[in-house]
Amino acid sequence: MIGATADILVFEEIGRVFQFVALDFVVNYPRWSPEVLRLEALSPGPVRPGFQARQVRVDQGHKSESVFEVSELEAPKRVRFQGISAPYSSLYEFDDCSSSTMIRFSVEIAALEPRLRPFEKLVRMALHDGARRTVKSLKHLGVQYDLSVAMPAGGSGEQPSFG
Repeated sequence: MIGATADILVFEEIGRVFQFVALDFVVNYPRWSPEVLRLEALSPGPVRPGFQARQVRVDQGHKSESVFEVSELEAPKRVRFQGISAPYSSLYEFDDCSSSTMIRFSVEIAALEPRLRPFEKLVRMALHDGARRTVKSLKHLGVQYDLSVAMPAGGSGEQPSFG
């Protein structure tokens, strides 16, 4: 198993951060993860345990497609996504720090494809870099965020401004 973790303090209350990252994931994930070329909800309704989606992404020049599901959702503390078609897991954890929120992002790959095993060290480095980029993107998204974009049905209707 190969994994990486990164965290960052966001100057916004935990409920708004959780809403943005977990509950409005389908709309917002491509905004903080530019590697995602396409994200498609496969399940109807709100993000919840069992909710499935398909993503197409390009990482380090390698294009991949995977189906994943929400395997854990505990508002406003954590959301875990588990790969169905690929052996990976990603976890977003949120810690309440008064008027701020600590976001901790972890990603794990259960097993490398045989063709990638000789490059395990590079994969490990890419995971660490990706985890750091993810939390930095979440923190700085408020600067880049188009506040005129509507939230999806069922969303809070409020646009968080992460500072």
